[in-house]
Amino acid sequence: MLNTLSVEQTWHFDGALGDVAEARQGAAAFLHGLERIQAPRAPDALDDVLLVVTELALNAFTFAPGPFTLQLRAVADSVHVAVTDTNPAAPRPRPFDLEGRGGIGWHLIGALAEQTVTVPGREGKTVHVFLPW
Repeated sequence: MLNTLSVEQTWHFDGALGDVAEARQGAAAFLHGLERIQAPRAPDALDDVLLVVTELALNAFTFAPGPFTLQLRAVADSVHVAVTDTNPAAPRPRPFDLEGRGGIGWHLIGALAEQTVTVPGREGKTVHVFLPW
């Protein structure tokens, strides 16, 4: 296991619906490259990170009009996902609706993450999610 590994990449998006898929695709490429350097500890780690990226990007599109930024950073045995958007409100759990009207994303992120932190910014916020790798 590599203890000093630190790899990161940042993407900037305009805030269109298609950016959610592009964020996921960029994250997948990043994680596949990371796999060549260091295999994940858990077999579902890659899928878990992709789910979190997708949920955070979709939340940025849905609740924060305008551009958003995705940053992935791998440090030792974890992946740090950070999404910065234009909405200053911190994410909060909502009752989820199994008929397809949402509400489950933040619950999923909380279940998968080792830690989540929301940091307010001058014109929005950054949501940080730390996941095992």
